[in-house]
Amino acid sequence: MPIVELGHVGLFTDDLANLSDFYCEVLGLFHTDGSVDAGIIFLSSRPSFEHHELVLVQRRDGEGPKGRVNQVSWRVDTLADLLTLRQRIVGSGAAIQQEVTHGNAIAVYFYDPDGNRLEVYWQTGLDVPQPFLKPLTLDKAESDVMSDLADIVGAPPNKNALSAHAGPGNS
Repeated sequence: MPIVELGHVGLFTDDLANLSDFYCEVLGLFHTDGSVDAGIIFLSSRPSFEHHELVLVQRRDGEGPKGRVNQVSWRVDTLADLLTLRQRIVGSGAAIQQEVTHGNAIAVYFYDPDGNRLEVYWQTGLDVPQPFLKPLTLDKAESDVMSDLADIVGAPPNKNALSAHAGPGNS
């Protein structure tokens, strides 16, 4: 199984500033990125290890009932694992919402049979300010995906940073 751990959970909120304050002041999480103005805030208990473990998203009109989970996100170790898992998702008939890069990650967003949004992602090792979201086609070879990533972020990925995350033969 390519999933290595739960990566992060996203929650909708009607009061982004208040909920962010709660998680930071009461639970001791750190604000790592995003802003109230952007409508998204990233929080982590281990910011030097994990950019975010909790994502707070300002609810837009008609975007689910209060307290609804925005997404559940799972991390994989390698780009090869992500591409393999994507094939399994497609093969299952699950609906894919989008395939994207956040610069610091490449992700597939999809829905489970009950309609819950899920994400599987691979950390690229790139330091890209968030929020950042660009479409990325994942039905191609790893080398082509990496080339597309370099084009999107505007510079070639740092091979040293990527090799720490890519695993054998994937850098």
